[in-house]
Amino acid sequence: MIKNKQSKWVKKLKQNMYKWHRTLGIITVIPVIFWCLSGLMHPIMAHWFKPTIAHEKLEETPLNQEQINMSIHDVLVKNSIKQFKNFRMVAFNNATYYQVKTLVANEVLYFNALDGKLLANGDTKYAEWLSRYFIADQQSKLSSIAMQTSFDGEYKYVNRYLPVWKLNFDRNDDMDVYVETTSSKLATYNPTSRKIQLWVFENFHNWNFLEAITNKTLQISVMLLLLTIIGLSALSGVLIYGFFWKVFKKVPVTDNQSKFKKHHRKIGIAVSLITFTFVFSGGYHATKKFEPYTLDKMAYAPTFNTADLVTANALVKPDSNWANYSLIQFKNTIYLQVGLLENEDKESKNIYFNYKTAVQKENIEIAYATFLAEKFTKMMAAPEQEAASDCCTITNSDSAIKNAKLVETDYLYQFDNREYGFVNKRLPVIKLKYSTDDDTTIYIEPSTSRLAAFVESGDRLEGYSFAILHKFLFMDWAGKNIRDLVTALAALGVLTVSLMGLYLFIKKK
Repeated sequence: MIKNKQSKWVKKLKQNMYKWHRTLGIITVIPVIFWCLSGLMHPIMAHWFKPTIAHEKLEETPLNQEQINMSIHDVLVKNSIKQFKNFRMVAFNNATYYQVKTLVANEVLYFNALDGKLLANGDTKYAEWLSRYFIADQQSKLSSIAMQTSFDGEYKYVNRYLPVWKLNFDRNDDMDVYVETTSSKLATYNPTSRKIQLWVFENFHNWNFLEAITNKTLQISVMLLLLTIIGLSALSGVLIYGFFWKVFKKVPVTDNQSKFKKHHRKIGIAVSLITFTFVFSGGYHATKKFEPYTLDKMAYAPTFNTADLVTANALVKPDSNWANYSLIQFKNTIYLQVGLLENEDKESKNIYFNYKTAVQKENIEIAYATFLAEKFTKMMAAPEQEAASDCCTITNSDSAIKNAKLVETDYLYQFDNREYGFVNKRLPVIKLKYSTDDDTTIYIEPSTSRLAAFVESGDRLEGYSFAILHKFLFMDWAGKNIRDLVTALAALGVLTVSLMGLYLFIKKK
């Protein structure tokens, strides 16, 4: 008698669980279809149909000594500029210029290094020159050019660089090119095909339409809620068809609906693990979007006085292996930071000269990188002071690396697939690992005095989960083609189960 009661109770539980499975499934079927289709499109469009561009980086060439006749000090004096943020050299249209960042936000001026004359609208001219170089197009009409100071649906935060110039060219592919003139870098490029892909992915995968009509907090909260329901739906399906199979296996397969049920069960169990990995890694990744993006603000930019730049003549003319040079200020001393041309191993390095004495100084770069790391971690600890002048002048806040020992330093000239991947954009960088409880690792781009990445244990865990469970980077050993194919098949499997479930629900009605 007791056994019969338990049997009825268990059967009732199984029947209710089946109803819950159907209800949870139908609530999330549309989001799952959207997520799967957009996720399926991503490896296909981003790899097999990825648009190409003529040049993805500006080829390094030695500075032309014959085009440099005036020092930066003399140029600034001639143009009555008493203070500035920094300078570097750029060469285009058969001339070499001092590219000078002024105290005015986002203002960049260009002075001919031969005679010190100001180039009118120099930054827009250089932006156009760079863009045409990257796409190898000197003929198409420039439709528009505008400075972009924030990220949006077509210029996502993964592109990192801000501010950038956005240039649109009147071509069949309606090409947009984004360039950062202060580093001569290509930020990204968007022909029509990529714009469509970005729109679909942003709206159907990241659900940016919710942020547009509400706010980011609600957008992420809704996504997390639906991901949780999807996880529960998958779990209930596994429990029903994996452990309670006897309840259903006696059902005869006599019609199309019965066949669909059978295939839905089998495929659902087969892709259940993939569903859980997609749900967990996607939800974990979404929670990181609650954190504000601050990397674009992490730049050390002290104010230099023109009067302090009287220098020995030895620094006016560059050597034949100099690719560029600019200034840094470190321990109350101004140094000329010289970027050398790449060697045979495609590695470049910086050397440093005391600006007043023109004497080369050794062992400066690692010390400067650690100085920047301390500045940036203090700044991150006091975000309310981020608008302080000279960027990182914060003195009364604790640093994440305070009292920690520097246990590892390294130069990175290439991205890796573990901690500092291609999504970080900036190279070369210096890796600084500290003996903190969170194994804090900081990546500094010394040539721009910027923070390239700040990584702690939680960031690693989220990064690994997304890379392995969502993007299937564990398949890299098989090559990118196979990895993307496996990712696409996984998304296709989850999509198939969802469509079958939707079909069975409609037929049930």
